[in-house]
Amino acid sequence: MLCFLLVAGTASAQSLTLPDVAMLQNQATYMSTPKLSQELRQARQYGEYLVFADTANPSKRGEASMSGSLAVLYPDLGEPYRSIFAKIIEGVEDKSRIPVISIPLGPRLEASELNAQLKRNGVKVVIALGRQGMKLATGLDRDISVVVGGVLNIPENESRTMTGVSLMPDPALLFARLKGLLPNVKRVLVVYDPKNNEWLIKLAREAARQQGLELVAYEAKDLATAAHQYETAFANADRKDALWLPQDTTTVEEGSILPLVLRESWSRGIPFFSSSFLHAKKGALFALYPNNLELGHSLASAAHGALSGDGRKAGVSLLREVLIAVNLRTASHIGLNIDYQSQRSFDSIFPEP
Repeated sequence: MLCFLLVAGTASAQSLTLPDVAMLQNQATYMSTPKLSQELRQARQYGEYLVFADTANPSKRGEASMSGSLAVLYPDLGEPYRSIFAKIIEGVEDKSRIPVISIPLGPRLEASELNAQLKRNGVKVVIALGRQGMKLATGLDRDISVVVGGVLNIPENESRTMTGVSLMPDPALLFARLKGLLPNVKRVLVVYDPKNNEWLIKLAREAARQQGLELVAYEAKDLATAAHQYETAFANADRKDALWLPQDTTTVEEGSILPLVLRESWSRGIPFFSSSFLHAKKGALFALYPNNLELGHSLASAAHGALSGDGRKAGVSLLREVLIAVNLRTASHIGLNIDYQSQRSFDSIFPEP
């Protein structure tokens, strides 16, 4: 079963105080139920989302005994959240060469208490998942190395001193896949909020150049401006253009922006691609989303690098552990025929067979 991006809802969400909004990544039957809709509505008021994927056969490890030298900190949430974190932890355990313990973070846990707990058990490096984990980890003793995962945006000044893997898919992967599907595309259009993603656009310009693409970026600092910029982008677009929806809380909004993009994309024959699994289901040509087991592998490698003092492992890297979803109806609409053999290279296909 696949499960999409869910928000840390209900009471536990109140402990997630820093905004980290990631686009919808996965989806399962649960996602279309009234229960999910209610949880999403409740959680939006906290502005904190978590990305989940591949929840089949969750780990049966339970809570490990408090021993070992690598600890994974994760928000103490119920299902399906717990199974998602379990999948990441499973990946960490697969790759780690030292014992791994998992520590759920309750809403009342203080950094001092956590620090004492880790010290008592000889923990030398932690993998902090989510904003709550990252926030608590910043209060740990300096002799405990910290690797961050499961967060989307990390301020640039903080990312220089942290080690970890962002949930932001690497634009290089997105653009390479775009050229593979549509080799005649020459320009990538994107609307972004510089406050959120100026750093990403800088990286994306170089990634686009490497693929022979021109990145045309439109700035928008609020929702109204974003809507206007999308209208401008589509009005100036032709059949050699494609629109990119990055993970941006200002310019990629599900209630008004996504319907606008879907309508204009379909009517003008201008494809769009995204980092949201749900967008692929609704009409994006393709989307990249996290492979959480492989993400766990990468976090374990980063933790070993931090523990050994390997400077090459320092810094927060973009997500490269991804799966891909494709929408065959959209492909057909723009004249792209994806044969059966090629379809096997995708992890999810819409409409579902």
